[in-house]
Amino acid sequence: MLPLITSAVAALDAVTTEAKRLTDPGEQKIRVGMSPLIAPDLVARSFEMVREPPVARDLVLREADMEALRAELRDGTLDIILIPAVAAMPRYEHRVIDVEPIIVVGSGGEDDQAPLELTQAGHEQFILVPDSCGLTTFTDQLFQSREMPLRANPGEAATYGVLQAWAQLGLGAAMVPQSKLASPDTPCRPLVDDGREVQISFEAVGSADSPLATDLLRLADGLAAPRQKAG
Repeated sequence: MLPLITSAVAALDAVTTEAKRLTDPGEQKIRVGMSPLIAPDLVARSFEMVREPPVARDLVLREADMEALRAELRDGTLDIILIPAVAAMPRYEHRVIDVEPIIVVGSGGEDDQAPLELTQAGHEQFILVPDSCGLTTFTDQLFQSREMPLRANPGEAATYGVLQAWAQLGLGAAMVPQSKLASPDTPCRPLVDDGREVQISFEAVGSADSPLATDLLRLADGLAAPRQKAG
């Protein structure tokens, strides 16, 4: 019985702590988790929005891999997460907040900036990053959607900068969202599928049952607004 009692007491303490956090006027925080793949402008807009009336709050950020972010949303450690839209999370509210074109580095000559068709990209060997931020999952899903094999380099880059540096050295090709280009001068090609721009979508995921649900929905809709106006 002792382990059960210990678990019950710990759960009660967690409920008490969370209730205090949400009702204490001095505790005005929204805890946001995000994938490293999230663009800096989304971070900046998040800071601006949570400080706006009618309820101005502080933003607490946590960058982590996808598995950790989803786990911490489920256990209540995070209020909302900003991630690539590559994995289903049933029973949660989802809002697409941004889309970005996919760029390929290391394919063709330095002066070749013509769009690269996905079928042509299938002949490239791609350098990948660990399957944690969502980029490798997106890449796998993209090739699977066209029933094309993904030719992966046996090596693995730890960062987006290394990924692109290796591609420029001729070790393979690298696929990244446009905002993750190491430099505006990096030779690259936009990826297209039958002439249409290949894009990666990002979403805000949160619980409709959260006591902060109204604020979280306002944050998600606010982040999505520039994209909707552009569309």
